[in-house]
Amino acid sequence: MRRRNALQGLAGLLLAGCGSPAAVPDRATPQIGRTLDRRAAALLRRDESGYLAAVDPTAHALRAAQRAEFRNLADVPLSSWAYHLGPVRRTGDRATVQADLRYRIAGYDSAPVSTPRTLELRERHGRWYVTADRPGEDGAQALWQQGPVTAVRGSHSLVLGAGQGDTVLRSVSAVADAAVPAVNAAWPGPWAHRVVVLVPGSLAAMAALLGAPAAGYTGIAAVTTGETGGSGATPADRIIVNPEAYAELGDFGQHIVLTHETTHVATRTVTSAATPTWLSEGFADWAAYRTSDRTAAQIAPELRAAVQLGHVPATLPDDEDFAFGGDADRLAQAYEGGWLACELIATRWGDRHLTDFYRAVGEHGGRDGAVENALNDVLKTTPDDFTALWRGYLRKRLG
Repeated sequence: MRRRNALQGLAGLLLAGCGSPAAVPDRATPQIGRTLDRRAAALLRRDESGYLAAVDPTAHALRAAQRAEFRNLADVPLSSWAYHLGPVRRTGDRATVQADLRYRIAGYDSAPVSTPRTLELRERHGRWYVTADRPGEDGAQALWQQGPVTAVRGSHSLVLGAGQGDTVLRSVSAVADAAVPAVNAAWPGPWAHRVVVLVPGSLAAMAALLGAPAAGYTGIAAVTTGETGGSGATPADRIIVNPEAYAELGDFGQHIVLTHETTHVATRTVTSAATPTWLSEGFADWAAYRTSDRTAAQIAPELRAAVQLGHVPATLPDDEDFAFGGDADRLAQAYEGGWLACELIATRWGDRHLTDFYRAVGEHGGRDGAVENALNDVLKTTPDDFTALWRGYLRKRLG
């Protein structure tokens, strides 16, 4: 459950033909850059008048919105905020800029979070002013655009909420703080050992943060955003809570959800396109449930019902089985089957072999052969033999 926006490279755009916008002259591009640089610097030093000085004086609605966003950010511990210009189109005294807003949260982001923005500007008396600021292509709304952000700092977490009371945010922080050591015990690999959790005011607000329809997340208590793979110099992942579904869970369920999502944060740098969803989701569930006293029947009720009817899956779940918005039973059985596959590895080969297997799959160059090679190299088995073992394990645990 993750996504990241690709960075747009710096480029000028030249459109030929009568009446088409011309490429921005050299003098305008740095002027626009300086306007945005001044705006960013003013935000970091908490200078409201300096921040608004970059906005067109006649754009009253925009100035009101920008003033609100500036104040909404007051409690967010930012260490950097900058605009990186991409393609710019200019017609006379008007320009449209595709830019990346890059920012870091102090103590959590080892590299900037990047989000695309489309900015419109107008030149007045030799100076450029912002007249519009909206999400760029594949961009999404930011939490501070939903209202004043409240920050709750825990021992292993930073919880940022909008439209939520202090009691809710402190409760989420306590659960997140407990999730981090639980993940440390399950995952021996290096990771940041801290999480950033966003708690919007509603399901619709959550969907706006993800830039996706709300219907796809009904009943989903939380998701994790982040970029898979990489060297580790990546922004801290954001765990985004669906406050409506999360509130319906008891203490145990909330702990499972945030431990599951924190596992995704911990394993991010060794999770890649080669990693099948049954492994990434199954491992996250294994890490969350591994010390619980719940039975397999309690954890995997949908798959148990199928097994008891004689419908034992023939193969491990496909990525498509994890699609949201489809068949709920199929989705539940996919998660449960992935969890039991990981539990099988930990039970038969040991916890260390499970984490070594996870890492070996993710480090493979592509999906083809990733699981097969890791099964052979780490577990000394084959896909057919492992599938047969897994099917037998389902009967044993759920029959």
